Order: sequence, then structure tokens, then C-alpha cells
Amino acid sequence: VQLQASGGGLVQAGDSLTLSCVASLRTFGSYTMSWHRQAPGKEREFVAAITSSGGTTLYADSVKGRFTISRDNAKNTVNLQMNSVKPEDAAIYYCAAGGYISAGKYRGLPYWGKGTQVTVSS
Repeated sequence: VQLQASGGGLVQAGDSLTLSCVASLRTFGSYTMSWHRQAPGKEREFVAAITSSGGTTLYADSVKGRFTISRDNAKNTVNLQMNSVKPEDAAIYYCAAGGYISAGKYRGLPYWGKGTQVTVSS
């Protein structure tokens, strides 16, 4: 399984950025996909998830209303649209395949991809 994230970079606070992840999964359409992030000195944290059909999404409270996760099963791609970016959003962002959403939480042990760095200037 290969998950290649891209789209990271330097962004000013208040601006927008879109991250993309392409997955080398033959059955991409059967996986819940998610984004997670890890800031320096902190543990990796959940950001957003989307079910296989795209019918259900879940967000961390810290990004709800600002970030949007979407997927294109025909292109094996999952995106994270980041709006109104804040300095605290700076982190390495990781794409993940697998896991599931249950009782309003993201659970499970997904496959992890390499991350893409997001830096926010204030």
C-alpha cells in the first residue's frame, strides 16, 4: 500500500491550502480514508475522515467548519481543503487508509502514508 500526500507548503494565517493523497489501492473505494497531523513535540492527532462512499465525514473539533475532506474514487484520491488556516494548524499531515467511523469517533489501525509539511506564518 502506498499513500502519497502532496500539497503542503508555506501558507499565511487566514489563507487556504489543499492537500491531496493518491493511494495505490486496487479497492480504494472500499476504504475509509483519513487525514491526521503531527506537530513538533506533539502526538499525532486525527483531523478528518471520510467513509468509502463519501457519505459520512468526521472532523476534529479544532478543524470543524474550516477543513473539508473529500474523495474521488475514480482517481484513488482523497483531498483536504484547509480554509482559514491558523498557526496551530502547522504540522506534518498524513494520509491514511483504513480504520472506520463509529459512534462519532475515528477508530482502527490504518495504513499510513508519508506526510506533507504544512507551515503557517502569522
